[in-house]
Amino acid sequence: MKKAFLVFTLLATIYGFSQPPANYYNTATGTGYPLKTQLYNIIKGHDSKSYAALWGLYNHDAYKDNYYEDDGSLLDFYSEKPNGTDSYNYTIGSGDQCGNYSGEGGCYNREHVIPQSVFNEGSPMKTDGHHVMPTDGYVNGQRSNHPIGKVNSASWTSTNGSKKGSSSVSGYTGTVFEPIDEFKGDIARIHFYFATRYENQVSNWNYGMFNGTSNQVFTDGFLDILLQWHENDPVSDREIAINNRVYDFQDNRNPYIDNPQYVHEIWGYSSTYSNDIFEPIAVSVYPNPAKDQKINITTDKAVEEIRLYNLNGQIIQQIKNPNSQNNIYTLENLPQGFYILNLNIENSIITKKVIVN
Repeated sequence: MKKAFLVFTLLATIYGFSQPPANYYNTATGTGYPLKTQLYNIIKGHDSKSYAALWGLYNHDAYKDNYYEDDGSLLDFYSEKPNGTDSYNYTIGSGDQCGNYSGEGGCYNREHVIPQSVFNEGSPMKTDGHHVMPTDGYVNGQRSNHPIGKVNSASWTSTNGSKKGSSSVSGYTGTVFEPIDEFKGDIARIHFYFATRYENQVSNWNYGMFNGTSNQVFTDGFLDILLQWHENDPVSDREIAINNRVYDFQDNRNPYIDNPQYVHEIWGYSSTYSNDIFEPIAVSVYPNPAKDQKINITTDKAVEEIRLYNLNGQIIQQIKNPNSQNNIYTLENLPQGFYILNLNIENSIITKKVIVN
């Protein structure tokens, strides 16, 4: 399943559509590590819940497989097979919660993407829904407290291809755990969230991925891998749905799902970054606010699809492979109102806000 790079998307009402309050990121105006501190000040002090409350957090459509088999079972990034039939499935909110297990498929539990041992099971880290995910208990046990990274030689592999083994991370010689490609970006953005939310504490924690600072947080080797994963596996609808759900649960958001560009504005790019792959796309919408019920769109690359939504998530106009006049696309007969414009360009979604007077 190929996932488009989303700066913003409108979700179907099945996920309980929500988005940040209009001014949520207004104070995030800096660049580099000062931007990270600004984001920390926005997302800190969330409404910490009990550990048991996480089971209730997961009992929601946001955590169901509405993307691959589309069967409503738990979507677990340690067992999901994006291109095939899963070896086993779990029903959320059932007796499938752990429990005991002796192998894969026994039960699902609460996986701390950053292990509890790193922060001595302290709060609010232990119950933070942005980095505690429901996963197969046995695979979670195999992952243990090993850092997430690239495996050189696998000593164990799960049914979906997640693996544990020797490290190929520069500067780290211990055991690491590597998820499948489909979820590497998801897990990278969880790490960036954690480094930001706990900026005031992280320098005190001893972990193979951390460098003992509160700014970069990660060692050079692990940071490069996380950046690669963020670049190669962009934000998915699943992540957006979970971000919205956790926001409802504990009243803070993962800013790197809402605004993926923050990652590069803070930490830069990976060593494998290619301008050929990530060449910026120039888009202009004018006049905006629109007059005479018409807007023009100019871009330096061909637009594959135009979608215009109202604030209720309803599609007002949808045009596939639109015609252009001298690289100008025109939308007409637009009722007065406020809209979200999505442009599908080279597997990216560019989003603009449009006002029609």
